[in-house]
Amino acid sequence: MIEPLLTIPAQSELPDSEPKTLVEGAYRQLRRDIIEGRLAPGSRLRVEHLKDFYNVGAGTLREALALLVSDALVVSQEQRGFRVAPISLADFEDVTHTRVLLETEALRQSIAHGDEAWEAELVGSFHRLTRAEEKLAADTPSSANEWEQRNRAFHEVLISACPSAWIRYFVGIMNQQSERYRRLTLLNPVLPRDVHAEHTAIFDAALARDAGRAAELLAEHIVLTLTTMRQLPQEIFRNAGN
Repeated sequence: MIEPLLTIPAQSELPDSEPKTLVEGAYRQLRRDIIEGRLAPGSRLRVEHLKDFYNVGAGTLREALALLVSDALVVSQEQRGFRVAPISLADFEDVTHTRVLLETEALRQSIAHGDEAWEAELVGSFHRLTRAEEKLAADTPSSANEWEQRNRAFHEVLISACPSAWIRYFVGIMNQQSERYRRLTLLNPVLPRDVHAEHTAIFDAALARDAGRAAELLAEHIVLTLTTMRQLPQEIFRNAGN
């Protein structure tokens, strides 16, 4: 069987290795700055300005931006260059529903095919996430960035035994989009939420090989972020591109 040519590394792996090319390095930096909000949603990405800021050539920067277009984090406008993809509540609703469809199916397949090595990796990723959640609760420096990385890694490991490379690839795209919005809820907490308890329940069900229960808990976990997002002041979305 021919495997799809999906060779982009998992996002949780990116911070732990050096970029192999200038394009990859610029891609990582731009992606980080978009997801963390330093490059605002809707803002114009002027190659002539950004190439000096990121210390790369114009051609390298354009290649990196083209990769981000494929990730749906940047929009290419004919004859008008590039812009950071805008955000909106309607878009996040679409992202959330699509993510639930894909990620719950990936989890079911992963539980069905996962071996002892998958179980061991899941235990390790959950432990690291738990430590990051403890730091987040204590509001230690850089805790939000570490939590995002560990949270992403945990969700990736959950579905890593899914045999469909395409499903895993598209789940990764949805998670990148979700991360932009999730940061808004971290900065603007409006609903009490025990995320660690949610992750623990998903972990326990997955380790017990209860695919139906694990998928149900995962769907609730993903949708709860949307519920939280709906409580945020709409000015956050209107001002995001200013």
